[in-house]
Amino acid sequence: MTLYETGRICVKVVGREAGSHCVVVEAKEENYVVITGPKNISGVRRRLCNIRHLEPLETILEISTGADDEAVEKALADAGLTEKFRKKIRFTL
Repeated sequence: MTLYETGRICVKVVGREAGSHCVVVEAKEENYVVITGPKNISGVRRRLCNIRHLEPLETILEISTGADDEAVEKALADAGLTEKFRKKIRFTL
C-alpha cells in the first residue's frame, strides 16, 4: 500500500491548478500518478503528475484503477464532496 493509491484525494500545490482538489486515478512510475479533477468540477484535467506537486488528504474514494471521469464524478457525489471540489484552497506563505 502506498500513500498515493487509486482513489486518494489530493490538493495540487504547484502550477496553475495550485489549490485545486484532484483524485489519483492510477499509479504510474515511482514518482508519478495519473490525476483528474474532473475538469468540469475542479478544473483539473486528466494528466500525469509528479507526486511532489501533490498534497495527499485523508479521504480515499472507492474507484477502480483507470476509472473514467464519469465514475469519479459519481464517487464524489456519493461521498458528498462535489461542492468541496468546486472551491480552491488559498495558500499563504
